[in-house]
Amino acid sequence: MNYLYESSDILNAPYEAFLFDASKESFPVKSHWHYFVEIIYLIEGNALVENNNREYYVSADDLILFHARDVHAIYATSDAPLRYLVLKFDVNRLSISSSYTPKLSTLLQYARKSGCADILFPAESIEELPIRERFETCVREIDQKNYGYDVRIHGEISSLLIDIIRIWQKNGLHIQGLFSMHEDTVSTIDNITEYIDDHSNDAIKVESLAEMCHMSYSHFAKCFKELYGRSCKDYIELIKVEKAEELLLFTDSSLSDISQEIGFSDCSHFIKIFKKWKAITPGQYRLKKNRT
Repeated sequence: MNYLYESSDILNAPYEAFLFDASKESFPVKSHWHYFVEIIYLIEGNALVENNNREYYVSADDLILFHARDVHAIYATSDAPLRYLVLKFDVNRLSISSSYTPKLSTLLQYARKSGCADILFPAESIEELPIRERFETCVREIDQKNYGYDVRIHGEISSLLIDIIRIWQKNGLHIQGLFSMHEDTVSTIDNITEYIDDHSNDAIKVESLAEMCHMSYSHFAKCFKELYGRSCKDYIELIKVEKAEELLLFTDSSLSDISQEIGFSDCSHFIKIFKKWKAITPGQYRLKKNRT
């Protein structure tokens, strides 16, 4: 059977949050899969969820999680209105600065393979947690896009995943062995963007990333573009430009200092790449933003 692949611009929009109303949208949600993690929180109605050939019956105030690449579908099981909150995100963008705590992407991959981490969380198992508030905060932040909205969404999703992982631990998931893993180890292309984000101030070479993934340069480049919709080189440039924007807005650092801080070989190269993506020079960008 051919399943529908749902694409997403996870490079430029690593988070999505919205309210799904089955009476206003295309429904049912037929079998599909995607590269991002999805979590839904049911507000009204009852649903039958199919995930990787398993069936789950979901009721109001229940939560269910779909791992990346899970094939899933959603159907209503009654005439009652079906409404649920949705979070979609690239788990590799959820970085943790602690050297002690395993990365959330690593924990989710481990939980998925463990066989003892259920994806359905009945209402009674999460009733003491601010689940709905976390979803609604993310929806509001996405809609309003005020200063720091991405930071707040990052925090809410990270907190939600921590709540989920703790529930799995209570139900028998043992993660102690993960704490000894070296955090800079990159073994698959799935978490390569996390490595790039963490090392964006360095002069990153695509050839080196391919080696980390134990892939040839050509195969890595092809897989990266298929997975993320852009070349790896473009992704590295975009991340550096994003960080440059912050430095231009919130520091008085010179263009030369900024170019060095984000890993460009020289200032002229930095200006050229910035203009490529923003259509104006860094100096013009800083001047324009300071006037608004």
